[in-house]
Amino acid sequence: MDSGDSPNSVESNNTTTEETGTFTVDDALEAIGFGVFQWKISLITGLAWVADAMEMMILSILGPELHCDWSLPSYQVALITSVVFIGMGFGSPVWGNVSDKYGRKVGLTVCMCWTLYYGILSAFAPIYGWLLVLRGFVGFGIGGAPQSVTLYSEFLPVKARGICIVLIGAFWAIGAVFEVLLALWVMPTLGWRWLLGLSALPMAVFVCFCFWLPESPRFDVLAGRREKAMATLVRIAKDNGKAMPQGTLTIYKQTNRGQLKDLFSPQYWKTTLLLWFLWFANAFSYYGIVLLTTELFQAGDLCAATQGAKIEPRCSLECKYLSSDDYKDLLWTTLAEFPGLLVILLAIDYMGRKKSLALCFFMFSLCILPLFACIGRIALTIFIFICRAFISGGYQVVFVYTPEVYPTETRALAMGTSSAIARIGALITPFVAQVLLRRSVYVTLGVYCACGLVAGIASLLLPIETLGRGLQESSLDQEVEHPASAPSSQSYGTTQSTEQ
Repeated sequence: MDSGDSPNSVESNNTTTEETGTFTVDDALEAIGFGVFQWKISLITGLAWVADAMEMMILSILGPELHCDWSLPSYQVALITSVVFIGMGFGSPVWGNVSDKYGRKVGLTVCMCWTLYYGILSAFAPIYGWLLVLRGFVGFGIGGAPQSVTLYSEFLPVKARGICIVLIGAFWAIGAVFEVLLALWVMPTLGWRWLLGLSALPMAVFVCFCFWLPESPRFDVLAGRREKAMATLVRIAKDNGKAMPQGTLTIYKQTNRGQLKDLFSPQYWKTTLLLWFLWFANAFSYYGIVLLTTELFQAGDLCAATQGAKIEPRCSLECKYLSSDDYKDLLWTTLAEFPGLLVILLAIDYMGRKKSLALCFFMFSLCILPLFACIGRIALTIFIFICRAFISGGYQVVFVYTPEVYPTETRALAMGTSSAIARIGALITPFVAQVLLRRSVYVTLGVYCACGLVAGIASLLLPIETLGRGLQESSLDQEVEHPASAPSSQSYGTTQSTEQ
């Protein structure tokens, strides 16, 4: 039965019989539950997160080495970091669009292969210009890493989703810690080229195991591939030792998916704008506190620095290799992310997504305030660590909330565009944490404090709370859900199945 010319219309066919009944992907995943299959996919998608973290962490290690080895001025060292974020800003929406049109597995696999190829090539860069181009391509590829969360979230039952996506964030912390330990072992003897090459190992392992990854059954349902979606669900049920629901799988076939205008439809435009700001604020604050840690520690006279004095700039050609103490400081700073994960694990399924996100931003701003006073190094370290713990926790909340709030037809694009907006925040924050800091510590700290407060308020203004809410397959589900105020996981029951 033709449903019309509308690209986002749901095709229907009256072939489903009352005897057999229908069920949705949500119904199947709830019946199958969390088990062996989800543990396997956690490890594989977690490798993509480990790879992402290592490529990000290497930026703070590579700069000082090339500053000395190639006698680069400070602006060229900064450009090595900036070009990666620029690449990510362009790559994130591209990979999101690919994942919505051709599948989550396709988008994630291709972006990881891309990053592996250019990551290894960058280890052989003969001159600065080549390194800049190759690291830009690495950034473009790593911009697709958030699609691992999109894929992973679409295999999870409702009750397990929040905690499981936060736990995936532990792979980021593990990757960052592993990169520091790898640098501590490799840099003194083998140098930065070996570090770049060895840092690609998690991506190589992912590429070796990606053949095992199934396509998301939610994507197959939207693509009209009922048999393939059923085969995936049967595979999950077999791995978990559970039985499939009886009946016919409901299909929501759509011809056009992953269009930017869908993010600004009447029911999503407010959510999109608020989420883009929250992703921006998260990246701006997170990378800002990372940079502030080094800058304030190296300021020398901490009392003078925290009372608003200018921090005198160093000579741009001054060369200083990272010492073992520097690596230990990096390690301790990175370990501060684990308490943030713990806080969010305890809060996200009790307070809800919106209040948990607001808590992280408000606590971040609150812990910035003592830095305005003259405090000692130990107190400074404690408050900076608490700031980083809460802002990293906030990052995990938006990674949970974003795939939950958008339907399958635009979920990957929403993750991609949000990640791209976050990269803008990451690009801007060095000019605040490093450049503005040299003019006034007061103003710098005030900017981050204000950003956290505004983001906390924006979190509470989000129109949808996704705690306990099933993943939407189509924007039409949202329209059905609101008038009846019914849970989304039940809103599909009135939709008839289609023939492929």
